[in-house]
Amino acid sequence: MAPNVRRLLPKLLMVAVVTVSVLVLSFAHGFGASGLRNTTVLIVRHAEKPDVGRELNAQGQQRAAAYADYFTPLKLADETLTPQRLIATADSPQSIRPRQTLIPLSQRLQLPIEQPFANNDVDKLVSQLRDSNQAKTILIAWHHGHINKLIGAFGGNGPALIGQPKWPVGVYDWLIVLRFDDKGQLVESRSEKVLEHLMPGDVAASPGS
Repeated sequence: MAPNVRRLLPKLLMVAVVTVSVLVLSFAHGFGASGLRNTTVLIVRHAEKPDVGRELNAQGQQRAAAYADYFTPLKLADETLTPQRLIATADSPQSIRPRQTLIPLSQRLQLPIEQPFANNDVDKLVSQLRDSNQAKTILIAWHHGHINKLIGAFGGNGPALIGQPKWPVGVYDWLIVLRFDDKGQLVESRSEKVLEHLMPGDVAASPGS
């Protein structure tokens, strides 16, 4: 073997090892390790709030109670789903409403309400789900001002899904359904919006109409 080739071999081997390591890490953190494979993510806004205070008002408590029936199971046009994980925005001095919205359902399903992240930490939430989630159906209750960002973190288009640039302040009865394929990729053509259990004052048509 020529001297020049002998000198190059260690460097070539190092490049090969680094390349393989990068590929393995990419696979582990990408499609191969995606906790969103064949998963459905359901997103709701917390239920109704009072003019002042961090809790739900009386109508919000009614809606939260209605969710216990509505999601056990949720009947969509092409499938029936029951949440296996419940996730809410972390409590703050301003609001505990997302958690309160899920309490009756949590009691019905005997599932804990997870609150790992604050309202603006939607990227961290989605990253965690991609890395370690094992549930096939996840229900998330969040604040309306960050739901578009949450949808975007999952790879979706929030304004397109709700039919307008921002989630309206007075609307509480929309459900966003995001479905992911066997590679953990959002299937845009199957993303849809459906109505929550109708209550007095609810919008009686789809969000995009």
